[in-house]
Amino acid sequence: QLQLVESGGGSVQPGGSLRLSCAASGFTLDYAIGWFRQAPGKEREGVSCISSSEGSIYYINSVKGRFTIPRDNAKNTVDLQMNSLKPEDTGVYYCAAAPLCHPRRDDYYYWGQGTQVTVSS
Repeated sequence: QLQLVESGGGSVQPGGSLRLSCAASGFTLDYAIGWFRQAPGKEREGVSCISSSEGSIYYINSVKGRFTIPRDNAKNTVDLQMNSLKPEDTGVYYCAAAPLCHPRRDDYYYWGQGTQVTVSS
């Protein structure tokens, strides 16, 4: 069974850090991996993406300089390191796999179940 599993979510105060991890089960993570998030009442938006070769990395403007997307092909994981977190970063975070990085969620083949991130004082 092909599956993506996210972990590492939780609650943190503004300015804090969290590291999310996306692990593949049943297949090799030889795909571009995107991280998306969905805040209550809002559309799911792409946050960051890394190509399978790590040759291309993308971030939305609101997380540039604060988030990184390290990839470990030996462990079959792609993480999302989130620093200097803000309340507006709150949401359910999902990882997804596609042949190439795309801004549209419909272009991603596999999705994880999501992990909650809450940034609040």
